[in-house]
Amino acid sequence: MMEWFRPEPYILLLTGTGFLIALVAWLPLALKRLPLSLPIVCIGLGAALFSLPQVTLVPSPLAYPEIAERFTEFVVIIALMGAGLKLDRVFGMRRWQVTWRLILVTLPLGIAAIAVLFGGVMGLPWMAALLLGAVLAPTDPVLAADVQVGPPKTGEEDEVRFALTSEAGMNDGAAFPFVNLVIVLAMAASTGEPWAAKWLTYHVLWEIGAGVAGGWLVGRAFGWVTFRIPAETKLAQTGDGLIALAATFVSYGLTEIIQSYGFLSVFVTALTFRHAHRNHDFHREMHDVAEQVERLAMMVLLVLFGGALADGLLAPLAWTDLVAALVILLVIRPVTGLIGLAGLRAGWHEKLVIAFFGIRGVGSFYYLAYALNHMTVQGAERLWAIVGLVVAISILMHGLTVTPVMRRLDRRQGRDPDADDIPPPGLQGPGG
Repeated sequence: MMEWFRPEPYILLLTGTGFLIALVAWLPLALKRLPLSLPIVCIGLGAALFSLPQVTLVPSPLAYPEIAERFTEFVVIIALMGAGLKLDRVFGMRRWQVTWRLILVTLPLGIAAIAVLFGGVMGLPWMAALLLGAVLAPTDPVLAADVQVGPPKTGEEDEVRFALTSEAGMNDGAAFPFVNLVIVLAMAASTGEPWAAKWLTYHVLWEIGAGVAGGWLVGRAFGWVTFRIPAETKLAQTGDGLIALAATFVSYGLTEIIQSYGFLSVFVTALTFRHAHRNHDFHREMHDVAEQVERLAMMVLLVLFGGALADGLLAPLAWTDLVAALVILLVIRPVTGLIGLAGLRAGWHEKLVIAFFGIRGVGSFYYLAYALNHMTVQGAERLWAIVGLVVAISILMHGLTVTPVMRRLDRRQGRDPDADDIPPPGLQGPGG
């Protein structure tokens, strides 16, 4: 009798995708002045959807390890291109000193502190503890839209938004040597082979050096064909922002082919691409396309994450894991952030905001999936539970505080957060 009301799964998928895209476009406007973020809503939608008895799919990263690695990888590289294109500040050692402090001081200190927390205090095997340090120390370029600078050419970038944007773009690549260190140590433990020289020469010097060089070359090439060749054939004439996706995939693919760090390469490509013609309006077109793809992919991923939470991703946790997660977000990140920023010419309120908003997210998912797909670790379920808990708390805690904190920061610096030229949080960042 009700057979007519049995739509095909394909039709349901199309309908759901349409609603998802509509939410991606509308929710940032609706949440502009609310202490609520788009990621929080996505996780809630996912938890509700996958709690329905009709939905039998279990979106667990443990059940689909390869898909978890590749999908998170895709979302991160798109976010890195968008982050690089939106930075107006010219790259340089002095101009980017806040970034170097966060990468060279805060990141290693965070890895060490998290490893000591799990290995020395909580009693996890040191291999797993070091892996958690490498996975949870980097901040995330995907979920940090609310604290990042605005689109290209939107005005002066304050130190807080520049620091958080550039850090998120840089430290995903900077953390990779530490993830590979855990993998190398695990292999050495089973084979007894020397590991230090290989790790230093290959995973540090070669993969970082080749990633930076490869990203620079790809950025220079795309900058030339986009802005410098004769007017009738330059890519900027097309007005098609999909060129940003082309540069992302070419940069990542070529550098991965030569066994170097693709995350670092994509961010360097974006910075070099932007430098090819800093004031061209076409950068805005490319940034907008990259951001739209990023937001849609992010929303799908967070809906799946909400489903994984509803299906018991956090079940292996002990109460001590909750304490550890809070220590990471409320103690380790702020303290290591302030240590890295010591001596920087900035107000204390700015330093506190930079140190506090160390958002964890999709990058942590990728690193854990990558590591577990390349090594054997006992208790993978608990590792996923710990990382999922830290990311969930980060999304909730930072999502509820970002709007009031950033609006207050704008007022302190003489900007009106309600002005029409300030993009809404979660859409294009709070502005610059």
